[in-house]
Amino acid sequence: MANSQTRSENGTSTVWQIVGRLIAAAVVLAITAFFTPGFTINNIWTLIIAAIVLTVIDYLVTKFTGLHASPFGKGFVGFALAAITLYVTQFFVAGYSISWIAAIIGALIYGVIDYFLPGNQTM
Repeated sequence: MANSQTRSENGTSTVWQIVGRLIAAAVVLAITAFFTPGFTINNIWTLIIAAIVLTVIDYLVTKFTGLHASPFGKGFVGFALAAITLYVTQFFVAGYSISWIAAIIGALIYGVIDYFLPGNQTM
């Protein structure tokens, strides 16, 4: 009986970690888009969908390569992955537009904001 409660709590904890990561990603993405010239997100729904897509892409990259798209976590490789992830997201989300230069600037801003956001944000 104790084992089923532990599994249930861990499953709930994982769900809340994912939800928390999505909310954090949306906040960081909104701030990044605001401060990055050439980076536009049309509305709140686009922001939410883009945050989901970014989180999924980051998860898949981490799962298959072991690399995390974080400019401060993995040096140049993390920075390049963050810029590529920001850029590629536009092909999956309508109303999300970013240029290559804006992706590079956005990766810097995203990394700085993500670095200072409180809490452990790994999944």
